[in-house]
Amino acid sequence: MNLDSLFEIVDRLLIESHNRPLNSTENLVLRGIWQYKTYNQIAIEAGYSPGYFTNVVAPELFGRLSEVIGQRVTKKNCQVLLESYAIIETAPNTKLLKQDLTQFPPTVNQDTSPCYPSGSVPLASPFYLKRSYLEEQIYQEIKKPGALIRIKAPKEMGKTSLLLRILDYAKHQGYCTISLNLEQVEQTILSDLNQLLRWLCANIARQLQLQPMLDEYWDEDLGSKVSCTVYFQEYLLESINTPLILALDEVNHIFEHPQVAKDFLPLLRSWYEEAKRLPIWQKLRLVVVHSTDIYVPLELNQSPFNVGLPIQLDNFSQEEIQQLAQCYGLNWTDGEGARQLMAMVGGHPALVHLALYHLIRKEVTLSQLLETAPISKIYSYHLQRHWATLQKQPELAQAFDNVLNANEAILLDPIFTHKLSSMGLIKLSGSQAIASCELYRRFFTKKEQHLALQNQNMN
Repeated sequence: MNLDSLFEIVDRLLIESHNRPLNSTENLVLRGIWQYKTYNQIAIEAGYSPGYFTNVVAPELFGRLSEVIGQRVTKKNCQVLLESYAIIETAPNTKLLKQDLTQFPPTVNQDTSPCYPSGSVPLASPFYLKRSYLEEQIYQEIKKPGALIRIKAPKEMGKTSLLLRILDYAKHQGYCTISLNLEQVEQTILSDLNQLLRWLCANIARQLQLQPMLDEYWDEDLGSKVSCTVYFQEYLLESINTPLILALDEVNHIFEHPQVAKDFLPLLRSWYEEAKRLPIWQKLRLVVVHSTDIYVPLELNQSPFNVGLPIQLDNFSQEEIQQLAQCYGLNWTDGEGARQLMAMVGGHPALVHLALYHLIRKEVTLSQLLETAPISKIYSYHLQRHWATLQKQPELAQAFDNVLNANEAILLDPIFTHKLSSMGLIKLSGSQAIASCELYRRFFTKKEQHLALQNQNMN
């Protein structure tokens, strides 16, 4: 069966189940899968941002296909499942064959074990821990004309996983959604305001399936900021009839270029302010996501905005760790396992996921993990990343050493307090600081020794 015929069948099934048919980007993803291409290859060849297919198009597509087929569809099993289902739909005895497919699903879909926890948690994953209060707050805010939402937290706290769910919610509201990750932007573009704004406008136009039309709106005499604003107002926002959710992830990468950041960030804020004056700007809803770790090397001590809804992602509670352990299939009914893991990693989402993943695979017992955590390869990357950051700032490293060597919470210089807290290395009791978890205390008090042991374990 050729792809065009297959897509016609898939479209019919989607429509019959009250879903919309495949759009152009979903067609690109499926054709790329049949050609054994990566999402990034598909995106680049089609002129889209690489992360767009990975983080937005594919998760939604596979979610809709899973509903239609009645089985979880992934990139790995997509070709087998769709071709099998299409054959059944065109067979004479369709009803009986459908029953047979349910009773004997393809073997590629049998493995339900968790994937190694790295990066964002996919939409269909059973291992996503919902942050009910925050998510509901965001969903209500995103409906407001001209909304701006700021999501901040240290690295590996679940910001992008939350962003995926915000975009999914917005799509179900019928909104246009655009997701751009500044981590994927070349340094030459990030370091030049004019190039960055043209990159922004061109990517949004392509994701809206519009012609870029940049030269028609760009005016050197007006400057790039005004040109970009006119482009948004007179072209992009005029071209759509629904709210536009513009999600900018990893905005911290622009902080590495302070001169550009001084122009770019106020520009975003000005669009938020324009919504109070001009109704057309009320279509734009901004979601800005950034890591707080970046403040350390840049000597920046303030948020890029002081407007809009601020969202700070915190560590998991002990109850949430226990809930997640159950999702992984661990029988931690008495709460003791969750309590011990909480004491070691402080509820840090990525560290909790890593522990549960290795525990459910029986690669290590909980007691072994707790005993060897500072030198284990499980946490080596995370710990060495923090160590590398501290090495670049001896005064900050000394301030953290003071915290580790104290027998009780101590008062630090406010700047050091802000930076260490932004990294997630300390927690505050009032205005006084203590190490945020036992893992950091044990590793950093004997860091040279632990680094050597980590390297031995990695070899």
